[in-house]
Amino acid sequence: MTSSADVPDVRDPELPGRLLTVERDTLIPLLRARPEADFGIVTSGCPEWTVREVLAHCSAALLRVVEGRFEKGVFSPESNDRDIAERADWTNARVVDELEKGMSAAGAVIARAGGALDGLALGEWVHAGDVREALGEPGAYAGPGLPYALALLARLSRERGLVPLHADVDELDEPLRLGDVSGVRTPGRFIGGGAALVRLYAGRSVVGAGAGADVGAFELVGVEVGELNMYGG
Repeated sequence: MTSSADVPDVRDPELPGRLLTVERDTLIPLLRARPEADFGIVTSGCPEWTVREVLAHCSAALLRVVEGRFEKGVFSPESNDRDIAERADWTNARVVDELEKGMSAAGAVIARAGGALDGLALGEWVHAGDVREALGEPGAYAGPGLPYALALLARLSRERGLVPLHADVDELDEPLRLGDVSGVRTPGRFIGGGAALVRLYAGRSVVGAGAGADVGAFELVGVEVGELNMYGG
């Protein structure tokens, strides 16, 4: 993994789809090899949901994208809970099958959406990390999708005007520029692995027993951890 994710602010419409495809090819075989009991494990990234419920949420969200179903309140907590409840009597295999289909088909729709749905692809990848972590898999928020996730994260953080940050990421040759680039605020500085950076922006634990083995040592200066959480809360 040697390419830089410090890309210009020109949207690559194919990037979200590439991230989903790479994640599909990594996650789906892993899920199909796990025993049924593993789907009942509670995730630390979404402690209100089990592995199965995270997967049901992800597959439902992708299906909505593919089918163009964006009614009022879509993707709200209430909407997410209804999507999960609709799949309550499905087998785990059926949930995984729907997830695979969604990860295969949603990229083309996201590409045509002009950027409005790009964040959903990143969210799906983060949730895959939640699942991997719950299952005890190494590199929960890393793996082959990491360079694509970092590139997407960098652009989304700039578009959303998050606090500026210059990141020297272990897996990249060039520094990564994130957040507001207006120069109003002096950028903070991050030094460490890509998984730790993803965890910071996704609001996942980076300290203590819940941090996970993929975090490693990192340095964060000039910005508070909570300022980087792009999902709030």
